[in-house]
Amino acid sequence: MSSAEFIRNYGTMTDQALSEAVTITRNGKDRLVVLSAVEYQKLLARSRRVVLPSELSELDVEAIEATDV
Repeated sequence: MSSAEFIRNYGTMTDQALSEAVTITRNGKDRLVVLSAVEYQKLLARSRRVVLPSELSELDVEAIEATDV
């Protein structure tokens, strides 16, 4: 939906975002996604952080080496 349409229907759209993500477009291109705080927290919990090997401590390296795959 366009940003203008989202603003006109803010209450309805935020209610809809509680059950499904709402994509807001600008000039026909996806720009933003509105989703519930619960879904956002789920996404954050699944996110991963990339660590370079040079950033690992000796303890980290030892733990990795001791892991069975």
